[in-house]
Amino acid sequence: MVKLAWVSALAFALVGATLFSSSARASASQGSEVVFELRQLPLEAQQTHRLIVAGGPFPYAKDGSVFANRERLLPVKPRGFYREYTVPTPAASDRGARRIVCGGRQPEMPQTCFYSSDHYASFGLIVP
Repeated sequence: MVKLAWVSALAFALVGATLFSSSARASASQGSEVVFELRQLPLEAQQTHRLIVAGGPFPYAKDGSVFANRERLLPVKPRGFYREYTVPTPAASDRGARRIVCGGRQPEMPQTCFYSSDHYASFGLIVP
C-alpha cells in the first residue's frame, strides 16, 4: 500500500513537470522540483546564460537588477542574492515573460540559476 502511494506521488510529480515544460524532469531527491538541463532550454535562454557568466553586456536595462523573490518560489536568501535577466522572446513587442534568475555573491559567478517561462509564476533549476 505504501509502495503504491509512493509510485502514485512520483507519477503525479513527473506529469506536473512534463506539463511545465517538455524539457523538464522531476528531481527524485527534491520531490516535484523542476530541473532544466541548460542545453534543453530555448537558444535565447542559453545565450542569456552565457552573457550572465561573461558579465554582460546585457541588451536590457533591467538585466542584472536585484530580484526580490516576493513570490517565495525560490529558496529564501538575503536581499540582493538574486538577480534577474531577460530571456528574449521571439515576436514579443516587449521584454516578454521569460527570465533567468541567478543567485550568488558575484553576479558573473552564480551559485545557482533558475529559468521561468511565465514571468515568475514558476521556476526550474538550471543544471549544466
